[in-house]
Amino acid sequence: MFEKITPEQAGISSKTVKSFIQKLEKRGAITHSVLFMRGDKIFAEAYWKPFHKDFCHRQYSQTKSFVGVAIGLLEEEGKLCLDDKIVDYFPEKIDGDTHEYLKQQTIREMLTMLTVGRSSGWFVSGDPDRTHHYMNEQRAFHPSGTLWAYDSPGSQVLCALVEKLAKKPLLDYLKEKLFNEMGAFQTATVLKTPNGDSWGDSAMVCTLRDMAAFGRLVMNYGVWKGKRLMNEKYLRDATSALASNRAGSSLAADYSAYQEGYGYQIWRVCGGGIAFVGMGDQITVFYPEKDLLFAINSCNQSAKIQRQLMFILLEEMFALGLQDEPLPEDKAAQEELQTYVSGLKLRSVEGLEDSPLRQQINGVEYTCNQNPMGITKFSFHFENATKGVFRYTNAQGDKEIPFGVNHNAFGKFPQFGYSDEYGAMATTNGFTYDDAVSLAWYGERELVLFVQIIDRYFGNMSAQFAFKGNEVYAVFQKAAENFLNEYQGSLIAKK
Repeated sequence: MFEKITPEQAGISSKTVKSFIQKLEKRGAITHSVLFMRGDKIFAEAYWKPFHKDFCHRQYSQTKSFVGVAIGLLEEEGKLCLDDKIVDYFPEKIDGDTHEYLKQQTIREMLTMLTVGRSSGWFVSGDPDRTHHYMNEQRAFHPSGTLWAYDSPGSQVLCALVEKLAKKPLLDYLKEKLFNEMGAFQTATVLKTPNGDSWGDSAMVCTLRDMAAFGRLVMNYGVWKGKRLMNEKYLRDATSALASNRAGSSLAADYSAYQEGYGYQIWRVCGGGIAFVGMGDQITVFYPEKDLLFAINSCNQSAKIQRQLMFILLEEMFALGLQDEPLPEDKAAQEELQTYVSGLKLRSVEGLEDSPLRQQINGVEYTCNQNPMGITKFSFHFENATKGVFRYTNAQGDKEIPFGVNHNAFGKFPQFGYSDEYGAMATTNGFTYDDAVSLAWYGERELVLFVQIIDRYFGNMSAQFAFKGNEVYAVFQKAAENFLNEYQGSLIAKK
């Protein structure tokens, strides 16, 4: 789909690209892939093993930007007006009276997240139809068109509107209107909500190059390789700072590198950037004046500081550092960059090489007190100093998690019942998520087990164990949207 050039041909040093990646690594980012483009050419691309260029990655809230573009296509077809009231499109979803503020809420206000207030979490609402839930839940309303607040459920309602008016799933509509012409998103999927709607605020699953293609189309205001595929005016509006979101999730005086304004489900960021932003740092950002695009897939759900750092580095090192003309080729730096990125591996926890405690606890079974995780017993079994298996028993029975010491072991996380194609719906067919698991000694009597879920759902869980005599104190924490809920809390165990 894209030609590749060197960083120097793009007007940036290979050393700068390497330095950027190293800075993310140094600050603990859990990165899966990155891509840089100037014009329609890729000048740097890297994948952290086991990820690769054909891997279809969950994009989380970047999906909202696809919905925003789809609304523009429907407007172009004359199937809606942005100032229409959203309730007028869903009379069949409304039970009885509707709050007056919601009656007045427009599609445009929903695109810019100037809404009446988000509904509660759909994972626990018990309503399989998120549009119905949004229209009927009794909650604290305020006038729409006032203050910006992140309204993910509202984005899902917009997706339902797309599918109702287009009479087809979101991805099928976008393929028909855009992606088939572009040769992109041919292996993509979108996960679903329990009632069968596309999960439009969170669940596009596609390659990093697909995201780069979508970013190029929007950056060029609807033109792909010289051919206009979409209305220019809508995309110029969509990428503008139509709403102030500076205080949307922080104090008004706090600096945020990625809250420079909000368009139609699209963010403005520092350095004149325009971005699609997803949970865990699934990000596509472009700088039209520089004809520069950057895309990344990550899993930084528990560390939002990474996002702030990323946008600042992109502004300082690339948006401001990019030259208008090519630089002299630097073969040595290019080879050094290539060697560096070819050796990148998914981040693991790291600590001491070994601990005397390993021999003392190897194969020893610990019996647990009553605890939130429902774990009744556990044991560590080390094959040697570099790998082993964590065995435990919970409400589902006996479980095993293979791990590497200071490196990842790849397998299947043993908990059953997690969602697959349909979010918030438990599976009953033995389905499990792919995982990457590492163990590190944080001291002579302390270790941590770190589990990363690397499937169509992403998240992580850490379990920290401290040993004293015959007792163990352990704390479990998770960062994941609607799973790993069984792995939160603490326990005390004895030999």
